[in-house]
Order: sequence, then C-alpha cells, then structure tokens
Amino acid sequence: MRTFRLVVAALTVCVALSACGNQDAGGGAPTPTPTGAQPVPSQPTPEPTTPTALPSTVDPAPTTSRTSPKPGGPSTPPGVGDTTLSGTVQGGVEPNCVLLDGYLLIGGPRDVLKPGTRVEVTGRAEPGMMTTCQQGTPFVVANANRS
Repeated sequence: MRTFRLVVAALTVCVALSACGNQDAGGGAPTPTPTGAQPVPSQPTPEPTTPTALPSTVDPAPTTSRTSPKPGGPSTPPGVGDTTLSGTVQGGVEPNCVLLDGYLLIGGPRDVLKPGTRVEVTGRAEPGMMTTCQQGTPFVVANANRS
C-alpha cells in the first residue's frame, strides 16, 4: 500500500510539472517573462562584403582643434605633443594619487611627485585614460623636476 501511495504522488508531481512546462506550446505569441523582457528572435548573419578601395592620397596631418590652456595650466609645449606644467603637487582622494593644477599625474618619479612639493613636469594629457583615482584629467609624466 505504501508503494502505491509513492507511485501516485510521483505521477501527480510529474503531471503537474509537465503541464507547467508546456504552457506556450500553442504556437501563439510568446508570453512575457516576469521581468517584461521579450525573447529576441535570431537575426540572419550578413554576407561578408569586400572592402572598398582607399583614396589614393591621404592627408598625413589631420587638423585638430585645440582649446586654449586654462590660466595656470599648461605652458607652451616643449616638444611634439608634450606639455609642461608647474605648481605644487596635491594629494588626491585615493591613495597614491597626486594632482597638479587639476591634472592627475600618471607615472614619473614618486620621490619628486610628493604632495606639497613644488615641481615642473613635462608630459601629455590623456583625457580618455581610465584611472582609479576618480579625479583630475590624466597627465602622463615624461619628466619631473623640483622647482
């Protein structure tokens, strides 16, 4: 008798689960999920295309617009792409982050680039660089001297 009850209970569970799992077998529109998201139908992959020919002449130096430096900011560039900053180094909000005139100093000699030290640094701004310091425009230091 105990075996019969176990078989009936197992069959009841199987029937209930199969009924729940087969709700949208009707072929109609898919039912929305609890999050409201809809299934994405597969899209055909595009056929590979042949690349178009490049123009025969390419301008070697594209023109870029530069904004004028802010007061107390970078001075005239000493070399191609390099900029010089001077002032007093300040500590950032995160450990090992140092700033100079709103620029986050990346690299350079840490014995020179200490908070409170008056310095002159040469390098280039990298506004698109990601950092963990959460402040300042990244400035990659090529050279740093006390002033």
